[in-house]
Amino acid sequence: MRKIIHCDCDCFYASVELRDDPSLKGRPVAVGGAAERRGVVATCNYEARAFGIHSAMPTASALRRCPDLIVLTPRMDKYREVALQIRAIFSRYTEQIEPLSLDEAYLDVSDCDAFQGSATRIAEAIRQQVRDEVGITISAGVAPNKFLAKVASDWDKPDGLTVITPSQVDEFVLSLPVKKIHGVGKVMSARMATEAIFSCADLRQKSLNELLGLFGKFGHQLFDYARGIDERAVKPHRERKSLSVETTFAQDIVGVDAAKSRVAPLLLELETRLLRRGDKKFSGAFVKLKSDDFRQTTIDRRYEGDLTSVLFEQLLEEAWARMASPLRLIGIGVRFASNEESSGGSNSIEGGAEQQLDLFTDIE
Repeated sequence: MRKIIHCDCDCFYASVELRDDPSLKGRPVAVGGAAERRGVVATCNYEARAFGIHSAMPTASALRRCPDLIVLTPRMDKYREVALQIRAIFSRYTEQIEPLSLDEAYLDVSDCDAFQGSATRIAEAIRQQVRDEVGITISAGVAPNKFLAKVASDWDKPDGLTVITPSQVDEFVLSLPVKKIHGVGKVMSARMATEAIFSCADLRQKSLNELLGLFGKFGHQLFDYARGIDERAVKPHRERKSLSVETTFAQDIVGVDAAKSRVAPLLLELETRLLRRGDKKFSGAFVKLKSDDFRQTTIDRRYEGDLTSVLFEQLLEEAWARMASPLRLIGIGVRFASNEESSGGSNSIEGGAEQQLDLFTDIE
């Protein structure tokens, strides 16, 4: 039986800013791009969330909801420094650490001898040490597997600790709303509602074949999650699945030709980042577009040749046909050969593999 802890910093970037400037305490604060440059909110504190502000919301929209919102420019170097401090605290208890982002990680403490092997007391110690040594709060979930640990860490935010023991798994899962399952967003939860699926108890009423028919490959995970099953191991070395670059425009791009003219500088930036990382082998290329009314689509194709403007312009034309409206964002990228890929284009990543998205790619 594994002992898994999922740790997730509370409003990480905003928490670091409030730590460094105590005068911001009690005031609505967001970290993100400037409204006049069509930036987005990367994160915000709970005072800002009370106004309905959330990550990935356009900063201009956030300011309309809360005119007194304090919008701070991201300090990524500082956030990385703090993340390394937190990672060092994790490493006092285990080497089995799987980071999902700067502010979030899984820890497998099954073989840890600290506190007589109590995962709950280890999680309590980590939270206390982060508070004392780093000056911010972190929530944690303790459970027999990754799925439940991640659900638990979000159960009592901020500054919370939720423990699901093996004997509690079945009772906990039966009452769990499907919207709490990672990978089930608004679109999929709406589809589930049409099938009268609102909780994991409802999912259990469906056979595996029924779930596969309704939700494709994700049906396998749903079948297991509804029973509290997740056999995934904590992987200390996560391979990067993709690399991309994006630009959010101050003025909408109108027309496919104008959009294609923006590909060359993006490709140059992508090639520079690939060279810096030493990544040469990839098996897919993609283009992402976001319209002026915030619709988003991605065209993703298997590809192993040289990266050229012509390739991405062709993908952009296909994506444009779906949008047929002015664009606020264009992105291009590659998927790496050593990772599992999906073919074809899509408008959603719901039900896909767990991956970390870089919110700052939308910030100019």
